[in-house]
Amino acid sequence: MRRTIRRCWHAAARIIFTASMAGALLASFMAFCQADVGQSRPVDLVTAITQVAKQNIPAVVHIEVTERKEIDNPLLPFEKDPNFRRYFNLPKKLPKKSKQEVVGLGSGVIVDTKGHILTNNHLVAGASKIEVMLADGRSFSGNTVSLVGTDAKTDLAVIQILVSESLPHTTFGDSDKVEVGQWVVAIGHPRGLDQTVTHGIISAKHRRGITDPNSYQDFLQTDAAINPGNSGGPLLNLYGEVIGINTAIASESGGSEGIGFAIPSNMAMHVSKALIAKGRVERGWLGLSLQDLTPELVSKLGLYGSRGVLVAGVFQESPADRAGIKKGDVVITYQDKEVRDSWTFRNDVATALIGDEVKIGVLRDGKKEHFLVQVGSQAEQRKILSASLRDRFGIAVRPLTPKEMEKYSLEADQGVAVTEVGSKTAFYKLGFRKGDLILQVDDDWVDDPEDLAAILAAMPTGETVSILAIDHKSGKTGYLAVTLP
Repeated sequence: MRRTIRRCWHAAARIIFTASMAGALLASFMAFCQADVGQSRPVDLVTAITQVAKQNIPAVVHIEVTERKEIDNPLLPFEKDPNFRRYFNLPKKLPKKSKQEVVGLGSGVIVDTKGHILTNNHLVAGASKIEVMLADGRSFSGNTVSLVGTDAKTDLAVIQILVSESLPHTTFGDSDKVEVGQWVVAIGHPRGLDQTVTHGIISAKHRRGITDPNSYQDFLQTDAAINPGNSGGPLLNLYGEVIGINTAIASESGGSEGIGFAIPSNMAMHVSKALIAKGRVERGWLGLSLQDLTPELVSKLGLYGSRGVLVAGVFQESPADRAGIKKGDVVITYQDKEVRDSWTFRNDVATALIGDEVKIGVLRDGKKEHFLVQVGSQAEQRKILSASLRDRFGIAVRPLTPKEMEKYSLEADQGVAVTEVGSKTAFYKLGFRKGDLILQVDDDWVDDPEDLAAILAAMPTGETVSILAIDHKSGKTGYLAVTLP
């Protein structure tokens, strides 16, 4: 009897609780939510996306670019057919190449009242014409649009439209505070459909090597629908702050499959400020060749419980060399912050101001040591890395000229040209000569001379690498196996 009364009492209590509290709890849950970990501002989930859209659509622009590209003349196979020539009244000699206009679509975000617009490098670099359309319907092209600067390493660029009045602009948030599972909103112009808003979550952080393994990219991954045309548009948190710039989708069909990538806002802000101020990005450099710690290295070095990156090499006369850092050290902290991998460490150094002193903590022979290193410039980097190529490998290289890129159908930042090669070197013995092109070393694509020097310097003596090269005389492309000195 008592058990029955107890069950009835519990049931009644549940009914009373449900009637009196469920509505309040539901309303409370729907009205307030922590959109970002570590932030205490309430967000109304019923209207959050609507508010984000209203706040930011005026600052998101539609960008249409026209690029003139040279393609193989499609009539060349019929050049020697007399009937075809007579029917189409072709000239005696057909040009090998023909020019074609290619139109691309994308998005951008207005970052200040002066009309500076942040977008993707792959969208606007090399464009012969850029047209910008604002959310209010106004259009800018020709002399009213200028390219301020580009940075292929992060796939970012800044353009500017000439306006007399202040423009609405976006507010940037701290991408370091972004957490996996956090709600996000994407705004852009996918496939030319203006002012499209989609939503999703942050699926992962620190995605690397998605496009260029040698770049400074460190993507946020999202399942918010991102399609061609979203490139350059913002990824926002529920407070309406830009936490990423959409840049790529992982899809064989070219459409959204729930895997999209965005450049973190902290990186985007650093690059955009540099481009607006100087038209280029100056990155810090220490002169270290780094290697991530593998389980095998951890066991070999006795580093159980430690995190960091191994110093595989130190360039002579570099900032790190002058400070006393040595090959075999394990970098464990940068500016008193734990170093987890070589990508993050390199990106942190790249955003440091030239000439500043940074604090590097290392493990050496099981003991912790600290060094103050003065951040070097890219000019110093080029000089030292060029000397390294000559001294160890007996070669010198330079960036490709526009004429060479056109001749071999290469994009910007794709390969280097050999300017010197010693007659007694492994490169010379394999047939490398002045004017030949180097495109790839093993799985690493070579973007510029600094890339080639850094890639080769990290490899031990006696290792055989596969180099993808172009013979400048024959134009033939092939792989060559080189044993490094």
